[in-house]
Amino acid sequence: MVILVVVIIILVLLFGILFFYAYNGLVRLNQQADEAWSDITVQLKRRYDLIPNLVNTVKGYAAHEKSVFEDVTAARTKALAANGVAETAKAENQFQSTLKSLFAVAENYPDLKATANFQELQNELVDTEDKIQAARRFYNGVVRDFNTKRRTFPTKFFAARAGYTKDKEYFELDEAEEAKVEEPVSVNF
Repeated sequence: MVILVVVIIILVLLFGILFFYAYNGLVRLNQQADEAWSDITVQLKRRYDLIPNLVNTVKGYAAHEKSVFEDVTAARTKALAANGVAETAKAENQFQSTLKSLFAVAENYPDLKATANFQELQNELVDTEDKIQAARRFYNGVVRDFNTKRRTFPTKFFAARAGYTKDKEYFELDEAEEAKVEEPVSVNF
């Protein structure tokens, strides 16, 4: 009888240790994903803050391209208001498309491309795009790790009890948008 009680106590302790190990791993990955998402939003905000200066710079040379400026401004506003991974990804797809049209307009004005202000904005955007890409890769890696841990044995049995019932979303382009956009936004001239 004593042996049975000892075995039960050992099994309960092992089960508890396993639960806490799985739970702590999920909490750690969840926090890393939240931090990585925060990094993405910081870089996106930095880029959105550069856009009005870019629009004003291009507007000085191409004032007759009013619809392009309005589209970029509207897409920026929508992107700033986006909440969550899916909504932000959708807004980003639209924003990048309008940003490409703005740079297409700038291509028609060699004097604009030669100005120090435009070149500085271009360099800042390139730097920001690189940071967004790095933050996105890190975020998607953490999300992959979280989703894998949540679905694998033995964590799979504890995840729902610990409140982790859904996978986290990856931050990526829509398939339809990927078909239209063959390469990322390029600000190199």
